[in-house]
Amino acid sequence: MAIETYAGSCHCGNVRFEVDLDLAEGGGKCNCSMCSKVRNWSASVKPDAFRLLSGADAVTDYQFGTNSMHWPFCKTCGVRAYGHGDIPEVGGAFYSVQLASLDGVAAEALAGMPMRYANGRDNDWWHEPSEHEKRYL
Repeated sequence: MAIETYAGSCHCGNVRFEVDLDLAEGGGKCNCSMCSKVRNWSASVKPDAFRLLSGADAVTDYQFGTNSMHWPFCKTCGVRAYGHGDIPEVGGAFYSVQLASLDGVAAEALAGMPMRYANGRDNDWWHEPSEHEKRYL
């Protein structure tokens, strides 16, 4: 396990964070209505592994459905660099970091990550969507 600290930000830089994660553990994509619209590609960590450094006042929170997830996005550039929630089916409280919002991570490191898929559309977290649908995500 090689946990490292990564810096991340929104496009304009108003929202900045640090996250401790192991890229070798992989990332995930989900087919819920929100994730499929924004082509979500994220890695989740426990709350103590995420630190918002700046921008708490620069974001607007968006919630939908069960309101179990918060999707803060920058009021200036519109980028959603992270989210946070508490979903028992996925292990309780967590932060979800958009992998594309990490600063200075080599494309090769991201491309080599294992990928997990979640069927959030049907709240069926224990089964992946179809192979056809995975290609779309």
